[in-house]
Amino acid sequence: MSNSIGSQVGQLAPEIELPDGNGEIWRLGDQRGKTVVLLFYPGDETPVCTKQLCSVRDNWQRYLETGAEVVGINTDSIEKHRAFAANHQLPMRLLSDSGGKTVRAYDMKNLLGTRRGVVIIGKDGVVRFRKVVVPIFRPGDDEVLAAIREVQASA
Repeated sequence: MSNSIGSQVGQLAPEIELPDGNGEIWRLGDQRGKTVVLLFYPGDETPVCTKQLCSVRDNWQRYLETGAEVVGINTDSIEKHRAFAANHQLPMRLLSDSGGKTVRAYDMKNLLGTRRGVVIIGKDGVVRFRKVVVPIFRPGDDEVLAAIREVQASA
């Protein structure tokens, strides 16, 4: 059981203020009024993570159609994120949590770094969906898209 404040379904999501692969600051608070999807993943250029984020890229139009803000998060550096996104033409922003503060706040920290999981935050800033998967698996796009629509329908 976690003692992380706000990382559980029904709780106000902890604030996020992190640089993306271009060094621009992304703030969760600036997204209020939008559904936000946080894709936590262990590492850039690792086999399962690359497959996961390339699948999101290949389904990007479907994500755009939901109107949700979709970002990837892990503890890799801004430079690693920039290279990873360029190498695979990834359309989503990748946020660098080099200090691990956000990963810990959302209870997505594990022994090796970042857990693989999805957190969906409603327009009201409350965590509405959370799923952690075993690192060798990845959340399916159909499942994530269905969860986004479900969160939006219940708002």
